Amino acid sequence: MTWNRDSWRKYNIKQQPTYPNLSELNAVEEKLSTLPPLIFAGEVRNLKQELEKAVLGKSFLLQGGDCAESFLNYRADSIKNMFKVILQMAIVMTFAGGFPVIKVGRIAGQFAKPRSSDFEEIDGVTLPSYRGDIINGFEFSESARVPNPQRMIDAYYQSASTMNLLRAFSRGGLANLNEIHRWNLGFINRADLDERLNKLVHDLTEALNFMDACGINSKNTPSINETVLYTSHEALLLPYEEALTRVDSISGDWYDCSAHMLWIGERTRELEDAHVHFLSGVKNPIGVKVGPTASADDVLRLAEKLNPQNEIGKLNIIVRMGADKIGDRLPQILRDVKKEGVHILWSSDPMHGNTVKTSNNYKTREFDKVLKEVQNFFEIHKAEGTYPGGIHLEMTGEDVTECTGGAFNVTESTLAKRYETQCDPRLNANQALELAFLVADLLKNFK
Repeated sequence: MTWNRDSWRKYNIKQQPTYPNLSELNAVEEKLSTLPPLIFAGEVRNLKQELEKAVLGKSFLLQGGDCAESFLNYRADSIKNMFKVILQMAIVMTFAGGFPVIKVGRIAGQFAKPRSSDFEEIDGVTLPSYRGDIINGFEFSESARVPNPQRMIDAYYQSASTMNLLRAFSRGGLANLNEIHRWNLGFINRADLDERLNKLVHDLTEALNFMDACGINSKNTPSINETVLYTSHEALLLPYEEALTRVDSISGDWYDCSAHMLWIGERTRELEDAHVHFLSGVKNPIGVKVGPTASADDVLRLAEKLNPQNEIGKLNIIVRMGADKIGDRLPQILRDVKKEGVHILWSSDPMHGNTVKTSNNYKTREFDKVLKEVQNFFEIHKAEGTYPGGIHLEMTGEDVTECTGGAFNVTESTLAKRYETQCDPRLNANQALELAFLVADLLKNFK
């Protein structure tokens, strides 16, 4: 079938809400299609060029952010804290690991979430599942759980506001490397982690002072004073994605202008379904999550569909298999795909395959398992002669207690202290920084 931005509607589709008022839905889609794009095609092309280097083993992709953005908890400070922790992680990986880092946030659009069931039950009451603020409300009430298309308009304007703030942070001095000592979020409470970060800051400051003495400083070298944070989200709610997909006036190509990079989840990656078909027609870099049931044939067929020209930097396969399963599944996939000469950026999502339910009914992730999957991911690539090009994390810059272990030594009994996520458990800033140091150490083996 010839691709157009609405041709996905003729395909089987999963994980979509059923809106009770179709005329209201159509009106919202029409309004969204007239609103300005959230990103620009030239920015997407810049990202793809950077991702090419990651495929070739010359840089590294750091992709992270909230599991699901919230209307209720939307605050400038939260965005700033997320920005800061991503900067910290990137500096650790660049300065300690020796690789340039491409920074991509799960932000300014990460509102929709796939669910394992269409319904959830609490105390004998069954209601439709919460699918993210862009679709329905988190509150467990009949009225809140009705899908409301007006929420897409709210998501758009919050995304636009977030983009505005991110651009200001990136270019307004907050990203200045000379200010790195101010990036600390104020609650690193593990001595060895704090000591290691302080040493890195000291060494980087010494290096910047040397460069300044050589005449290289923030006044004549913009990369010292500013950065670029690209945006991404799961392209789950296709009416929203379609409305923000536009033709680039320069190239004549279609771009999904809701984010620089989109990805397809494990639950919606069927080759002949709507999500794969829709994203096969846009020029954005595309990610696909693959779990422990994936095969090399699955990856190769997805690559043929989503990247038929085998462009370098176009396709990101995000591996989410779990610490106990990745060793059994990933090596053969890497061997078979490498044999075919297909260009893929391989990323590790160590979060989803390590999710458990505690005895007190909290969904959590064991930080040690997260670290173990990352370590296994790197070791497998080293053994197979391939390059581990990125990492994909659900994380926050806040002082939350949602994943057990790590710098805070969060336990099952202390999860309730600050368990604030609306969907999946996130790494807090300490855990994210600890993971960044591990990645930096592992990257040294690929220099």
